[in-house]
Amino acid sequence: MRRLIVSAFTSLDGIMQAPGGPEEDPTGGFTLGGWTFNYWDDAMDISASGFDGKDRELVLGRRTYEIFEAYWPYQPDDDPVASTLNAAKKHVASRTLTMLHWNNSTLLHGDVVSAVIALKAQPGPDLQIIGSGNLIQTLQAASLIDEYNVWTFPVVLGQGKRLFGETAKPSALRLVRSQASTTGVVVSIYVPDGDIRPGSFASVEPSEKELARRKKMASEMW
Repeated sequence: MRRLIVSAFTSLDGIMQAPGGPEEDPTGGFTLGGWTFNYWDDAMDISASGFDGKDRELVLGRRTYEIFEAYWPYQPDDDPVASTLNAAKKHVASRTLTMLHWNNSTLLHGDVVSAVIALKAQPGPDLQIIGSGNLIQTLQAASLIDEYNVWTFPVVLGQGKRLFGETAKPSALRLVRSQASTTGVVVSIYVPDGDIRPGSFASVEPSEKELARRKKMASEMW
């Protein structure tokens, strides 16, 4: 069973819409496109997080596919990201598209959850989702995502398309690795970790050490 990996740029408040430029996705009157631009440094490796699709097959939603199709095939041949994305096999989830013009692209037919389950069962490289917020939310609710590569940028956007919406399935995640860029972008990798396990601090009797710590904090505050 091959893995399904999500890679996404998000703001601190969880918005992932139009990270690359003002015209990328103005849906819903979004006016802050390009919000990642001023936060890049030389240490931020998009290949390590799968954003270039290297050695993976892409699974894309319609909107992300159209953005990529209009840009990447027309970049210079020596652009390494364009080279890997153009060469990658692409599976596109859409209810409206009937033809795909980007090479190595095929439509996912029927129910997208069933189609992705079938893809995961096939032999081949891992599957990579880039952007595609609506698709991510559908597949997260179906417990089909095996890894999240989330780049959190130090901006608050207020409104726009979010990584996780109201239909998200409550679930726990385990942090595998995290690092910060010189510009404050936090690059994190999470994997699913079962159900949320609620508890209550009210039912835990504090130790003498904890009581002393609280007393010290209270005295410092006042």
